[in-house]
This record gives sequence, structure tokens and C-alpha cells, in this order.
Amino acid sequence: MPATSKPITVAVVDDDAEFRQLVRETLLGASDLQCRAECASGEAALAELPALRPDVVLLDIVMPGISGIDCLRRLRPLLPEARFMMLTVFEDYDRIFESLRAGATGYLIKRGVAPRLVESVRDLAEGQSPISPSIARKVIQTFQQAAPTDELSRREREILEWLARGRQYKEIAQELGVALNTVRTHVGRIYKKLHVHNGREAVARLEAKARGGGSR
Repeated sequence: MPATSKPITVAVVDDDAEFRQLVRETLLGASDLQCRAECASGEAALAELPALRPDVVLLDIVMPGISGIDCLRRLRPLLPEARFMMLTVFEDYDRIFESLRAGATGYLIKRGVAPRLVESVRDLAEGQSPISPSIARKVIQTFQQAAPTDELSRREREILEWLARGRQYKEIAQELGVALNTVRTHVGRIYKKLHVHNGREAVARLEAKARGGGSR
């Protein structure tokens, strides 16, 4: 990046001190990223981050006191320009849908996140929606079980399947022979469809199907 460019400022909110250290050390390796704040709780984030105004906020979902999702709901109006990404050990449907409806624009699984973190933060700051392959697979499963009117377009499903294989946006654009912005647009539409998708109803439908014909 040009020397005159401002770094992307990042805040991490997580009650796990070792994970906060991992994030900080990972970000230190990128000259265009700056860890502006580390908060050990949602309460601390709400008190500190509005004044610091980070570009990107990384949020753990399950924390003592205010959960990551509730913290996100309360931070968004205070940080309208920020982008939020959930970092979690959980892959269940409820948390995915709740996070997306609360305003998260990225969702990464903590396990093995370090190699993907720097690029994902950059993508998030550029308006993209990073998503772990395992989460992309769950989204595919959800839409496969949804009503026909909720289904993804052929191109959206194709891009989601590439994401589920761990491909980055640039790689997908090359594979499909389309512009990078085209991939971004399709992923944005996928997220919009998830936002209007009723998460609890989707989970209930999947659980009912599992009871009637095997596990998910």
C-alpha cells in the first residue's frame, strides 16, 4: 500500500486473552493494519470503541456479560462506518443468522483463522463479506432445505460453493472468468437473502426434517 495511506484500524473484542494476543501478533505482520484496541468484554467495547472509531471490529460471540451479538447490535448505531466480523468456535445456524441479522458482514471460525485473518480484514474493510468455508457449507445446506422462493440463483450457488472450498474472491473471479466486483455483488446478494431469511424458522424446519428422516 502507498506510504501515505492510512492503515485499517482494527479492534478485537474477546474474553480469551490468548486469542486477543494471536490477533494482535497476526495483525502486526501487516503494515496496512493497526490493532487499535483490545477489549475483554462487550461492556468494555461499548465504553471504549465509540471514541476510538475503528474501521473493523472483530467480535467473539459468546462472552460473559453482554454477548458478542448483543454488543454488535448496540455498537452498530455508535459506529455506523465500521464493519463487523464475528470470530467464533461455533458453527450453528442460530448464531449465524442472529449475527447476520444484527449486522455482521463477516463470519470466521476461530480454528485455523490466523492464515486467513489479514486478508479477511482487508476484504471486510473493502466492503466484502469474508466467510469461513465451513460456514459457507452450512449456508448452502440451509438454502437447499428452504422453500423454492428462497433459493439462490445458479451463479450465487456456484460462488457459494467455491467459498465453501476455501477459495478467495480473486480466485473465484478467475475461475469463473468474471470481474472481482461481480463476485462481490453476488456475495452481497447472498447476505441480503440471509438477512431476510427467518433464522429460527429455518432451524425449526431443519430440525423437523431431521426428526423425520435422519440427522442434518
